[in-house]
Formats: sequence, C-alpha cells, structure tokens
Amino acid sequence: MAAESLIELRDWLFLLLLCLTLLVEVLEFAAATAAITEAALGEAELQGDVPCPSACRCDDGFIYCNDRGLSIIPPLPLTAAVLYLQNNRIDNAGLPISLEQRMTVQVVYLYDNELDDFPTHLPPSLRELHLQDNNIRTLPRAALSRLPLLEKLHMDDNSISTVSIEDKAFANNPRLRLLFLSRNHLSSIPSGLPSSLEELRLDDNRISTIPTHAFRGLTSLRRLFLDGNLLANQRIADDTFSRLSNLTELSLVRNSLQSPPLNLPSTHLLRLYLQDNAMAHMPRGSLDGMRRLQKLDLSGNNLTTLPRGLFRDLDSISQLLLRGNPWYCGCNLRWLHDWLHVRGSSVTVRGLTCHAPEKVRGRSLRDLTSQMEQCEVDGLGGVGGLGGVEGAKRDKGDFPTDSPTTTTVPLPQGSLFTLRSRRPVHRYPDLGQDSPLGGEGGVAGKTLVISVKPLSPETVHITWQAAQPASAFRLSWLRLGNNPAMGSITETLVPGDRREYLLTQLQPQSSYIICLVPLVVNKGRRASITGGFNMNTDSEHEHPACARTETEDPQVQPGADQGQDVQGTDELAALPLAGIIGGVTACASLFLIFGIFCWYGHRAGYLAAEDHTGVYGRDAVGPRSGAKHYDDYVESGTIKDTSILEIGTPGFQMTPLAAHQPLQPKAKVEDMTYIHTIFPSNNTTLYRSTLNHTANPGYGTNRGYREGGIPDIDYAYT
Repeated sequence: MAAESLIELRDWLFLLLLCLTLLVEVLEFAAATAAITEAALGEAELQGDVPCPSACRCDDGFIYCNDRGLSIIPPLPLTAAVLYLQNNRIDNAGLPISLEQRMTVQVVYLYDNELDDFPTHLPPSLRELHLQDNNIRTLPRAALSRLPLLEKLHMDDNSISTVSIEDKAFANNPRLRLLFLSRNHLSSIPSGLPSSLEELRLDDNRISTIPTHAFRGLTSLRRLFLDGNLLANQRIADDTFSRLSNLTELSLVRNSLQSPPLNLPSTHLLRLYLQDNAMAHMPRGSLDGMRRLQKLDLSGNNLTTLPRGLFRDLDSISQLLLRGNPWYCGCNLRWLHDWLHVRGSSVTVRGLTCHAPEKVRGRSLRDLTSQMEQCEVDGLGGVGGLGGVEGAKRDKGDFPTDSPTTTTVPLPQGSLFTLRSRRPVHRYPDLGQDSPLGGEGGVAGKTLVISVKPLSPETVHITWQAAQPASAFRLSWLRLGNNPAMGSITETLVPGDRREYLLTQLQPQSSYIICLVPLVVNKGRRASITGGFNMNTDSEHEHPACARTETEDPQVQPGADQGQDVQGTDELAALPLAGIIGGVTACASLFLIFGIFCWYGHRAGYLAAEDHTGVYGRDAVGPRSGAKHYDDYVESGTIKDTSILEIGTPGFQMTPLAAHQPLQPKAKVEDMTYIHTIFPSNNTTLYRSTLNHTANPGYGTNRGYREGGIPDIDYAYT
C-alpha cells in the first residue's frame, strides 16, 4: 500500500509540473502578442494609419466624439483637424499628453465638460478653442503661451474673475482676434489685452467702472459688448470710447445709463445698442458725426421726446428701434414727423407709438399729419426752450404745443474720475427764510405761492397759486449735496393753466430745492430768426418762488397723511387702544358664558346621576332612601356585586345594575324578571352558618358584604 501511494503522489506532482509549464508558455505568448500589437500600432500611428476611435465618428479631418459620456480623450488619427469633444465628462486628467503631438488640429470644442483649470496639453497649432460652460477659474500665462497661433478664445460661463487673469496673460498671443468672457465674475475690464483684438464680449459681468486707460492700445477693436453690467455715466471716463476709432458695433444694453456716453466713436460706427437703460434725455449732438450708422436701438428707456436735429448726421440709418418709451406726441416731435416722411421707406422705424396726449394715445407718429399741421414752424428759432425743443410753434387748434419732458442736466460723465460739478443757473433765495425744511411754500413778489409735499421716497407733489396769469411756468429742481451751491439742475415747462405737478424718479432720502418761475409771452412782436415767441420773466417775478423738501427714507414705512395733521394722528393712535379694550371685554364675556354653560352642564349631569341611582327601588318596590352609588363601593375598598337581590311582594326579584353605565334609562316594570326560591334537597339550608365558616375554608367571607341573613349566590339555584 505504501508503494502504491508513493507512485500515485509522483504522478500527481508530474501532472502539476506539466500544468505550470503550459501556463508559463501561455503567458510568454500573450506578452509577445501584446508587444507585437503595440509595435504595429506605433508603426501605424507613425504612418498615419490610426483608425477612428470606436466611440467616435470620423469624417476626413472632423472627429465627432461629442455627447458620448467620455472621461478621457481616445487616441486620434493624425489627420484630425477639428475635434468635437463637447458635452462629455472630460476633466483635466482626461487630456493625454500625446494630444500635443497632433500638429494638424486647429479647432477644439471642449465646452460643457468638467474642466477646473485651463488645459495645458493642447496642440500648439490650435487656432480656435471653445471652453465655455466649464468651471475654469484662472487664465494662466504659461498655458496661453503654448498657443501662439490662437485666434479665437471662448471662455463664456466660467468662474473667471479680474484678479484670476495673470498679468500679461495674452502677451504671447499676438494673433488673438476674438475673446469671449461673458457671464463670468469680472469687476473691471481685463488689462493687458492684445492689440490684435477685434471683438471683445464682456456682457453679464459685474463691471461698474471703466477708467480712461481701459481700452488703451485696442486700435483694431471693431465690436464691443458690455451688456448687463453695472455701468453708469458718472463711472465712465469722458474719453473712454473715443480711443476706439475703428469701432463698428457698440452694445451697452441693460445698464444704468441716464444718457449716451460722451465722445462715442462716430467715424466707423454702424450699430449702436442703448436699449433697456434709464435714459430720459438724449442730449443734442450725442449722435453727431455718425454718418455710417445703420442701426440705432433706444428701446426700453424713459424717453418722451427727442431734441430737434438729433438725427441730422444719420445719413445711412436704416433701422430705428424706439419701443418701450412713453413718447409725448406734441409739437415737440413735429420735426421728427417731418424727418420720417422725408426719409420714407429708406428707414424702418419700430415702436414710435404715442403715449400722450390722450387724444393720440396708441397712434403712430407717422399718422399724425393732420395734427402736426396745426404746429407752424417759423425759421430756425425756438420757443424759449419749450421742453428743450427748437423751432417756433404756434397753436392753430387744440393740439398741444407744450411738452412735459425735462431738460435734464445729468450727472457729469466721468465725475468719479474728474470730480466735476455744475453750478446752478438760478440764484436762489435764502433757504432759511423763504423755504423752511418742512416743505412750506416760498413766495415771489407776493403773487406766486408754491408748496411741496413728499408722497414717496421717489416722488414729490408740487402745487402753487399764482395771482397773475402766465403762459407757462418754468419748474426747476436741484438735488443738494454737501454744498447747497453745487449740484445739477433739472428743468421743465408746465402749461400756464396747470397748478400742480408730480416729480418722479427722485433720489430717496435727499434734499431738493424746487423753484417755479412764471413766464409771459410778448405777443406784440413776431418771432424772429433768433427767438420765436419772446418769452420773458415778469418783472414782478424776478426771483423764483422756491421751496425746500426732503424725500423719504425707503426703509421707513410711510405714516399717515400729513394733511390730516394732529387730528388724524390722534385718531389712528386711538384705534389700537380701543381695539385692545374691546378685545379684552369680548374675551371676558365669552369666558363667563362658557363658565356658566359648563357649570349648568355639570349640575344637570349630577342631578341626572342621582335620579338614575334611585330609579330601581322606586319602580320595583317603592321609594328607597340611602341608596349607594357605584363610587361608594369603590371608595370602601370592596367589590360591588353585579346584582342585588331584593324581596318584593311576589317573591324574590333580582335587578341587574351595570357597573360602568351609571346613567341608564329607567327600567320598565314589564322588563323585570321574578325569581322564585327553590330549596335544595336533603334539608340543606340556604343560609350559611357562621359556625361552620372557619371549618369550611371553601367558602370565602369576601363574597358578600353582610355576615349573615342573606343567602349566598353559591347556594341559590334557579
């Protein structure tokens, strides 16, 4: 047996050795095959024979690997020129180093991926790079310097801030023509932009300030987009845009401009977008020299009129968009009506619909020919500044010749940098004597009384009384700063028959001086070339009637109307006290009623319980006294029997008494059952003997509540 076991063990060891030898041979063969395959692929790659990746689609030099869920870029053919890799899950680790060797690649689409940093392993032959919709936070100079031929860079919808752009980041990109940085976190114009730049998009950022040197050296810039930022006139330097001499398209949509910026480039400008701002005034001359302008968009502002001659240099205008403005179509726009008819179909106008007066509301200005004929224009003169409109107008009917618009002197552009201010034109009286801070009216010549009352943080209501008739009133208001003599004046002309005016769009929690001057017309002279109707200030009204007021704080809820004075305030103050007293009285009354109701219910239930307890004795055997309640047995520490045996006239009567239903309807006589006594046999007595109580432990003493005289239920048979 031992010899046979040894022979069997030897055979098994030989078989195991044979298997190990075969396994080694298989591994060596697999390694050799892999080496041969790798060498073949390398040789094919050198010869340009790398096949199209299985996850992609190839069409000559166009490689379509988009929307594949890739996390790494697969090996690419050497003939690849345009790579579509968008909408994947590629991060910075998914860009292989071998990508730098693809010298034929010129365009790469890597938007909507998971890149956190600017990619570094990109081919230096790249000319167009799309990296929008990622989470890139920096623009390093080292990475950009590896792309000397880059012409277009799209970096929209990332997390780039002004400080995250390295100094001279674009110094080694002399061919960069297009730079998109929309919807990032920029707070200012990036510095060090290449002079070759032709299009710059910085819309939907947080840019609030543009200094003088912001666009220095960008002489080739043609298209500039600054939509959706925080730009205001006083934060834009005067000569900011004047340096962009070759600019053809400028967009300043969705900002906080009160008027067009100063010194706009006019030589080559073709398209100007100023919609959705806060412009209420277009200065005369703001569009001068723009002879090549083709499209002008002023939609979504607060314009009511346009000064005469604003479009005098717009020889090439073909599109004029004016939607969303409260246009006042009086004689103030007679010149624009004539200009539109002269240009005819060569210009497309959208949105020039009248908002006032009421008789022409909703009509187009082009269609007001009959109304505009009532306005007579004499020469080149003007009506003493009627709403800032030139040209003398004479009313030949009921069509309004006045304009409610304001000749606004906006905050000086670039005041943040130049600290300029404008002195008031009028000489105002002593505020301490004529115009107290409480909003009391000022008096001019004892014939004009003005009073003001703030209605909201942005509106002030003005009323006045004039003893002498006037053709018009010149209303002026000035917002005071640190020095009452410094500020900017806003003026408007009010018809002579009006005695109130509502100022809107004021600065909350600010002090204003409001002055009113009556104007009369010298009808004896015909309008001349320099004057039109001669509107002069009456000699009695040499000094304007002025008042001083303060707008309210928007954080404070407006109180009661000040016109009701102390009486209205006392009435409003008494209301809470009366409400408290009435509420307390009502609550006390309700509590008292509720208490009475509860007491009555409890009393009624107690009486009903007493009546129910004695009902069985009264109905069965007559009145009883001293009947016990269910609770009396519980308190005595004994267990109440569920039945009470009572002796009646016919015999024994047992009436059940429910333990947990104290309130039961009265038992009827016909429902009672009469039980007759049946005496047991063998002369056994029904009464327990007290003598055998201790001798017979089978009968407990706790089954009844009396010691004797009452038969036990264990001995009663029915």
